[in-house]
Amino acid sequence: MPSETLKPLADLPDVSFIDNDTIEAMTQRLVTNYERRYREITGQEVSLGMADPMRIALYSVALDFYQVEQFVDRAGKQDLLKYSYGEFLDNLAANRSVNRRDATAASTSLKFTASEVKDYALPIPAGIRVTNGSGIYFQTAEYAEIAPGDESVEVEAVCTVVGAAGNDFLAGQINILVDPLPYIQSVENTSTSAGGGEQESDESLAERVYLAPSSYSTAGPADAYVYWAKTFNPNIGSAKSTSPEPGKVDVYVVMADGTLPEDEMLRQLTDFLSADTIRPMTDYVTAKKPETVDFEINLTYYINRSDRAKAVTIQEAVDKAIAEFTEWQTTEIGRDINPDELVKRIKSAGAKRVELTSPAFSTVAETQVAHCTGKTVNNGGLEDD
Repeated sequence: MPSETLKPLADLPDVSFIDNDTIEAMTQRLVTNYERRYREITGQEVSLGMADPMRIALYSVALDFYQVEQFVDRAGKQDLLKYSYGEFLDNLAANRSVNRRDATAASTSLKFTASEVKDYALPIPAGIRVTNGSGIYFQTAEYAEIAPGDESVEVEAVCTVVGAAGNDFLAGQINILVDPLPYIQSVENTSTSAGGGEQESDESLAERVYLAPSSYSTAGPADAYVYWAKTFNPNIGSAKSTSPEPGKVDVYVVMADGTLPEDEMLRQLTDFLSADTIRPMTDYVTAKKPETVDFEINLTYYINRSDRAKAVTIQEAVDKAIAEFTEWQTTEIGRDINPDELVKRIKSAGAKRVELTSPAFSTVAETQVAHCTGKTVNNGGLEDD
């Protein structure tokens, strides 16, 4: 299901650069043309039956011709944002000066503590590695030093591998010094590691291409902050910018999996959005977590007795529908909690009816996001149709 931003694209009429041609129609054209031309040349009528060797030969030719048409249709569609993907989308995005975000490495702050206070500086070179013992390493991003008379210093560290593997290490978990340093007694991260992400997906890139015109001005359009937030980290799924008072902008973000961002990532995002080339000079920008509106799923569903042969398949489809509803409900800021959407999905999965205890319909403000606190799903069994 496309994001709210891309929904206008999804709702556009489908186009076909081959006039919706089919293999059956092409085969029939070849047969008709053969019979007509044979009559013109020989003056005799011919009818190619289904098992006629010439009809079979024409069918094999039609397969090749139709494959060529498919390439033509795809080539045309790759110039349209609604259909473009992969390298085609990369080139289409380049027309608006948008590039696919590479995978990023997680980062955190490391606190190095000396074994004793010295009257001279203790250097912490760039590249010093620290780990949590599970094979994930972080290394200091820049040179730092414990000043004379101080006991400790904090320095930014970046994971040595890109992707989400370095995310979500809580404060104190990264605490094993790999590269020995004289007079350093201990090291530990002081913030939850965050910011690691995989290479940007096609949907995320298409969304930024769609939003790109809003970024051309620094006059402060709301969509511009959404565009730049999603440019900062491809793992951001939903973003909403508001201005609670003149000169102040709050940008609320939720990750693509529905989780709330870590404080470290919000700090980095705030710095990114505050750059002179992004922020209007009069704006004070802050990246924030949206307030959560909690709900839980509690329901019983029933299956038609006539569907008993496929009851197991329906149960699996219902479980998938509930999981997809939860993702849909919790990954978009400001989306009202809508139980009708849940019931619709469960019935589409094959259930006869649903007895829904919760959630009830609830409005979600533009700076809030729905959060599922638990699921209780019961299969009520078979019922007469």
